[in-house]
Amino acid sequence: MGILRIVMLPRIQLLAVLTFGVAMLLIENQIQKLDESRAKLERTIARHEVAEVEQRRSEDRGARELSPLAENNDVVIIYNRVPKTASTSFTNIAYDLCGKNRFHVLHINTTKNNPVMSLQDQVRFVRNVTSWREMKPGFYHGHVAYLDFSKYGVIGKPLYINVVRDPIERLVSYYYFLRFGDDYRPGLRRRKQGDKKTFDECVSSGGSDCAPEKLWLQIPFFCGHHSECWNAGSRWALEQAKYNLVNEYLLVGVTEELEDFIMILEAALPRFFKGATELYRTGKKSHLRKTTEKKPPTKDTITKLQQSNIWKIENEFYEFALEQFQFVRAHAVREKDGELFVLGQSFFYEKIYPK
Repeated sequence: MGILRIVMLPRIQLLAVLTFGVAMLLIENQIQKLDESRAKLERTIARHEVAEVEQRRSEDRGARELSPLAENNDVVIIYNRVPKTASTSFTNIAYDLCGKNRFHVLHINTTKNNPVMSLQDQVRFVRNVTSWREMKPGFYHGHVAYLDFSKYGVIGKPLYINVVRDPIERLVSYYYFLRFGDDYRPGLRRRKQGDKKTFDECVSSGGSDCAPEKLWLQIPFFCGHHSECWNAGSRWALEQAKYNLVNEYLLVGVTEELEDFIMILEAALPRFFKGATELYRTGKKSHLRKTTEKKPPTKDTITKLQQSNIWKIENEFYEFALEQFQFVRAHAVREKDGELFVLGQSFFYEKIYPK
């Protein structure tokens, strides 16, 4: 029996070793199957993620196709229009185009047409313009002085545009407008209605409605909400107005060349002004507002006003704005056969690295 136990013991050990080996093979086989299953699952997840990414890209492309220039849908334009510079004619174009081009137009109506806002209204206005998403893209217009949005800590600033006019021509137009109105609202009673005194007679008699101080308007509208802006004849205000015109305004046109101003705006901002040039040329509303019974001033009247230091400074600003606009126009349009046309893109990219 002892010898039998000695002989049987190695056999049991061998069987145990074989059993253990078989078990290990089975376990390794299961592990391999699990690894293959995990790899298959990872590939499936990866394909699903790629499909999701491609779907999002396709949706984004579709959205861009459905909404051209979608990146411009947050743009806000502020037209702080100077009175009697053809501002109503231009604004009517925006009203005619807003439905077709899908943007909003909002009139900024201030109490007694005061162009200077209180500090609290400045804060409210900046907050409205920057956060009122339902009104974006938006075109705001009104007789308000320039307001520097950067003072209020906002990230996105609006695009300012404006139009200026020869100072004396603007004042003459305003003088007769207060007395006779215009063809926009012919039945409306004006503040000076019934006063038949001509502009020449007013200047000759030293009247307050035609005084040189009344010329002081375009500079403060561009200068802004500083107290010095409204001191008639201030050279500081002149320099500040020039600085703002060059650095804070996208484009400033002149009344005498309004069509060119509209043409350049259409080329630069088609999201808003696509079709504006043709509408201005052929539309009925764009030429509505014309002051009635306006009598041109005599040379003596003009000479007398030009002797004023206020006129000299206001006219310097107007000449500065005119020169800047003509510079922009010279690089934006060309004339051919008596017609102006907008230049196409004249820059391109090359040597793009890494390839």
